[in-house]
Amino acid sequence: MNGVTGRMGYRQHLVRSVLAIREQGGVLLADGSRVTLDPILVGRNEARLKEIADRHGLDRWTTDLESALADGTGIYFDAQITQAREKAILTAIDAGWDVYTEKPTAESVEGALRLARAAARAGVRHGVVHDKLYLPGLVKLKRLLDAGFFGRVLSVRGEFGYWVFEGDWQPAQRPSWNYRKEDGGGITVDMFCHWNYVLENLFGPVRAVTAKVVTHIPTRVDEQGRAYTATADDAAYGIFELDGGIIAQINSSWAVRVNRDELVEFQVDGTEGSAVAGLRNCRVQHRVNTPKPVWNPDLPVTEPFRDQWLEVPDNADLDNGFKAQWEQFVRHVADGSPHPYDFVSGVRGIQLAELGLRSSAEGRRIQIPEVTL
Repeated sequence: MNGVTGRMGYRQHLVRSVLAIREQGGVLLADGSRVTLDPILVGRNEARLKEIADRHGLDRWTTDLESALADGTGIYFDAQITQAREKAILTAIDAGWDVYTEKPTAESVEGALRLARAAARAGVRHGVVHDKLYLPGLVKLKRLLDAGFFGRVLSVRGEFGYWVFEGDWQPAQRPSWNYRKEDGGGITVDMFCHWNYVLENLFGPVRAVTAKVVTHIPTRVDEQGRAYTATADDAAYGIFELDGGIIAQINSSWAVRVNRDELVEFQVDGTEGSAVAGLRNCRVQHRVNTPKPVWNPDLPVTEPFRDQWLEVPDNADLDNGFKAQWEQFVRHVADGSPHPYDFVSGVRGIQLAELGLRSSAEGRRIQIPEVTL
């Protein structure tokens, strides 16, 4: 596990996924047996690695990736900054390890393709984190889609983001590298990779993109209290055209104050019904329950619009999404169970981000070509 000293690598992948799986006795396979996980922690900061290992009673950690990869074979996981990811994954592939990685898989489409081609040549299994698909709210949304609740889907509207403090009068909630393009930062590269797999797995492939990318906050303050120029975008406004004539509009911003129930929400409108899904909750309004509002700006609103929607029940005990996908990938490696979220899917994610940035720079709509290895 490379990059466990970072926020996501530590919280979601080590503690809430791998260590949680260890505590439950491993991953249950189709034949009734279990696979247990024994992590080797890898990173650049020896002191932090040792502190994490001691905190959780782990005895295998190193700052030398090649020595870790020489210790047999298994699953190599990468949660480093994007700039360091491609080289490390290629090293793991050359050593014969199966690979599971955070996204984006590389800094460019060319880099992501190199990884996909190398993994295919080596015959190793490969997967990319698609955590949003495992959110309870989107699991419920998928259930509605599978049941035909919407009829013909017309549109998707997404709102994601929150105010990330500039770092002067309150500390920022995200690392400063997120706002430096030269360090791999930018909300487009981060979030368009997510939106690609959400859209294509729930609604259909993205065929064209029109985007406007901006840096709303030009100066921020880093972890040492030093002001720096924000060279990366902190907001991206995208229109995505999908198969079947579906139009998706998604706003992503680290410079927006939240006036919605959850930090991300998707509204799906169809001929037979609509839904609003967030991280955990999902509300619906069917055609037969749809009210008939009339525009009249001269009178105050009397209809309780939010009260006219119904909650979709959980109907299942939904586990942490990162942990659920870890279990899925371990089963894929151990007994060949399906895992469709591979390096090629990762290529499509960074392709959408690159073309979104290009659309913004050139001020035009861009069609998205098929990915070929």
